[in-house]
Amino acid sequence: MMIQENMHYAKTHFSELIKRVLAGDQVIIAKSGKPLVQLIPFHESSETRAPGSAKGTFTMKSDFNDPLSAEELEDWGL
Repeated sequence: MMIQENMHYAKTHFSELIKRVLAGDQVIIAKSGKPLVQLIPFHESSETRAPGSAKGTFTMKSDFNDPLSAEELEDWGL
């Protein structure tokens, strides 16, 4: 079930809204009738991150860390 509540109601009944989300309801919080945010349950990721897993998928120019030229600085408005 989808529920839309205003900001004031959400602040005073936050615990109740959390229970509704955990029970499977879709909860939208609105301001002046305009939807702003949706409450969703948190799920821990079961994936473990592997450092270096993107190795070899992109390259960087050898001058990546070199200072910018005067022309490049001017283009950036610096």
